[in-house]
Amino acid sequence: MLDLSAHDGQSIAVLGLGVSGLSAASALRRAGADVRAWDDNENRRNGAAARGLTPVDLESADFGHIRTLVLSPGIPHGHPDTHPVVARAREAGCEIVCDIELLTRAETEARFIGISGTNGKSTTTALLGHILDVLGVTSEIGGNIGAPALSLAALGNGGTYVLELSSYQLELLPTAIFDVAVLLNITPDHLDRHGGMDGYVAAKRRIFDGQKAGQAAIVGVDDTHCQAIFAELRERGTSAMVPISTNTACSGGIYLADGLIIDDRSGTPERVLEMASLEALPGTHNAQNVAAAYAAASLIVESDQPELRSRIPDAIRSFPGLAHRQELVGSRNGVRFVNDSKATNADAAAHALAAYENIYWIAGGIAKDGGIDMLAPWFGRIRHAFLIGDAAPSFEDTLRGKVPATISGDLPTAIAQAADMADAARERPAAVLLSPACASFDQFASFEARGDAFRTAVTALPDFQAHGEGGAA
Repeated sequence: MLDLSAHDGQSIAVLGLGVSGLSAASALRRAGADVRAWDDNENRRNGAAARGLTPVDLESADFGHIRTLVLSPGIPHGHPDTHPVVARAREAGCEIVCDIELLTRAETEARFIGISGTNGKSTTTALLGHILDVLGVTSEIGGNIGAPALSLAALGNGGTYVLELSSYQLELLPTAIFDVAVLLNITPDHLDRHGGMDGYVAAKRRIFDGQKAGQAAIVGVDDTHCQAIFAELRERGTSAMVPISTNTACSGGIYLADGLIIDDRSGTPERVLEMASLEALPGTHNAQNVAAAYAAASLIVESDQPELRSRIPDAIRSFPGLAHRQELVGSRNGVRFVNDSKATNADAAAHALAAYENIYWIAGGIAKDGGIDMLAPWFGRIRHAFLIGDAAPSFEDTLRGKVPATISGDLPTAIAQAADMADAARERPAAVLLSPACASFDQFASFEARGDAFRTAVTALPDFQAHGEGGAA
């Protein structure tokens, strides 16, 4: 159990009682803190009360003696507006943090790896955690993936926390410093929460704050925003720099060339592994994830267990993949069924469209800014589009004259139509691909619920052969 005794007797407010907020409030209360927890949602307040946490309305509470506000990252604190409780906390001089900040303060002897990026951070985090587990390195993964930060085990000296970090979380980490900080890529997303692209880039840039000699920055250099950040960090010169790329050979870094991951950190290019050997990690975008995870794992073991470095490629090959991220659910008559429900924007969907041929594409939901115009380079791979949710009419307009499309309306209808058409076409290889390029909230509670519904429906198809839980295409 984490040692949070430093908060014994402190008055701490917790706003937002979702999974991470409820975990933080419970952990702080066990440590002896005077916890004042609140959520605008009555059901969540009732859930907290059932766990022995008496809700305190923070909009009217006295902040005079409250030292810290632990804020759920999903609650706005600047753009597009500021929650009234956050405004009151600022006026009272409270520090405003998320639960990950408290984890880094509690585990001062452990190593911390932070991983961020618009796309790929969950896969990279899970892959790195898998590698370290296979190598026998004491580690835990969490943050924006998996277990809440304050429910993770205490690791102490020699332990490594691998944390997925969203832009929202990065804005709530005033003192956290990462021994290895990874930034994969930056493309437009969450712009309303950050006041535009400049604010979003600045939030991502925070993952490198405070780094010094002996720490490392791993930066994808395939987009202009990350290129600028890499150049700035290299000029600063306070941390070791490892560029990664899937587009070009990068001196002193790790990159993709002719289907191979190449390690050039020593100045002599070394072949690490073939991407074609990684069934759970298809596509060029996953080469970026593999390069980043390989770089981070190498940095961790090279410092004290260099003999483990040669085992990293085999550990990568044994990675089973993540649900909802190009997850191969199974096949029927040679047609693969792929659950990529996590693709909630066009940039993420582009990765999936680039990975398959003869695609029967299920897309739609609540569209992000820009719609699917940027996907035009991959339209030639799509044999037919089946459109669902609020975005269906606008997506049909975009595809008109370019890709045959049907407004299916809902997911079960789209699956049935796509499966029948793919089966009848007899083009192989072929894939029925759920990669919505949209948020899910018009028809589903989350992208996970949408992906689960896809999995349930396709496994019920006649003659369907399941690939196995958690696998990826």
